Amino acid sequence: MFNKTLKYDEMAIAPADIYEQMGYRDAKPDEATRREVLAVVGEVRPWLQAQYCYFVQQALPAFALSPIIRGQLRDAEAYALFVCTAGQAYEDYQHRLQAEGDLLRVYIADMLGSVVAERAADRMEEHLQQSIDKLRWRHTNRFSPGYCGWSVAEQQQLFPLFGGQTCGVSLTPSSLMVPIKSVSGIIGLGSRVSRRDYSCDLCHFAGCYKRRVHP
Repeated sequence: MFNKTLKYDEMAIAPADIYEQMGYRDAKPDEATRREVLAVVGEVRPWLQAQYCYFVQQALPAFALSPIIRGQLRDAEAYALFVCTAGQAYEDYQHRLQAEGDLLRVYIADMLGSVVAERAADRMEEHLQQSIDKLRWRHTNRFSPGYCGWSVAEQQQLFPLFGGQTCGVSLTPSSLMVPIKSVSGIIGLGSRVSRRDYSCDLCHFAGCYKRRVHP
């Protein structure tokens, strides 16, 4: 139905986005931390790109989805499969910081990389919605292997569906994505679906990144 691979030149990431990822909410980071955050953002600005690819098909792939996800996708008329990433250049930067032993910047870059990958996924959703507006369709939340009871091992079933067009993201034998700051998964599309609050009360995965945003 639709098949898109896009890259945006730059994303605007505010320091506040990184502070939230670091766990700051009511309190503010100290001055030294704020300086380091600004320094890292300045260094990586050339690589702050929203890189993503997705395609849409009518048949639900034979994934072993959890009841939570199946319930959200129940009324879908088609399905978008996606991969989003902060990119290899960003991962190379993280490796350089690790080699230099700058632990604070390593931590900040790790948090920033998570923000970049999620913002790339947000851009993907926005573009996907523009593609289906003409059908008067909406979309569900995005769901990724490893969350909401969906086994991360199912990456091995997801990635071959892209025919090698995964924005440069590959899988390790243990189903981890490389570059690590990447997001993949499925979204339901149709006239009777909607994007809902994440059902954290139904999910028991305490380490979920969405639980930090929606406690």
